Amino acid sequence: MITLGDYLIVSGILFVIGFAGVLLRRNIIIIFMALELMLNAANLSLVAFSRFRLGPDGLPNYNAQVLVFFIITVAAAEVAVGLAIIVALFRVRRTTHVEDINTLKF
Repeated sequence: MITLGDYLIVSGILFVIGFAGVLLRRNIIIIFMALELMLNAANLSLVAFSRFRLGPDGLPNYNAQVLVFFIITVAAAEVAVGLAIIVALFRVRRTTHVEDINTLKF
């Protein structure tokens, strides 16, 4: 039987992997993917808590799962805008390494 703790352990591992990716990597695309991994780890926690928290009628409370749909929608818009910014930076600077981008001015 899979418990709430199992989901939280997986979510914590995913979050730590994403956090390590943000701190240790120098490629802006990898950092962007690590941030998305951290966001999905938080979504997994929300869904797990929503599933295992039972209401007074014995049914799961699905409010957090609705919130996850909104978070996924905002994340999709974030990906579109973020990748557009990364492509614009690459066109100007010809690099995706963070240490080579020292200012946001074009």
